[in-house]
Amino acid sequence: MPRRTLQQRIEERIASKGDAVFLTREFADLSGERQVLRALRKLVDDGKLIRLGYGVYGLAVKSRLSGEAILSNPTGFSGAARQALSKLGVAWEPTTAERAYNEGRSTQIPVNPVVKLKGRFSRKLRYKATELAFER
Repeated sequence: MPRRTLQQRIEERIASKGDAVFLTREFADLSGERQVLRALRKLVDDGKLIRLGYGVYGLAVKSRLSGEAILSNPTGFSGAARQALSKLGVAWEPTTAERAYNEGRSTQIPVNPVVKLKGRFSRKLRYKATELAFER
C-alpha cells in the first residue's frame, strides 16, 4: 500500500468533515506547522481551497463559466465568514439591519457581509474584493 502524502491526508480529512471552512489548527496533528501550511498553500494553488484570512480556508469548486476556483458555500462568503468566526471562538450576532429585515420590520436587504461582534477580533476575513465588516 503506497504511503499517503500530507496533502492527501488533508484532503481526506476535508472530505470526511463536510465543513465549508477550515482552520490551520484542524490539521496540526498531521504534521508540523510549516508542512501543513505548505500543503494548504498547494491546495489553494490547485483550486481546491480558498484562503479567506490568516489560518482560515474555505472549500472551493471550479467555476463552470470561468474555470477559476470559487467559494463553495451555499450561504456565500457571509456564511463562510460566520462559520469561521464560530470556529475561532469569536462571539458574534446578526447586525441590527439584518435582524430588522428577518423580523419583517424593514424591506432593505443587507448587501455587504457585516456581523456584530460581542468580543475582540482583529483579523481580516475576505474573499476576492469583499471583506467582512464589523458592527460594534
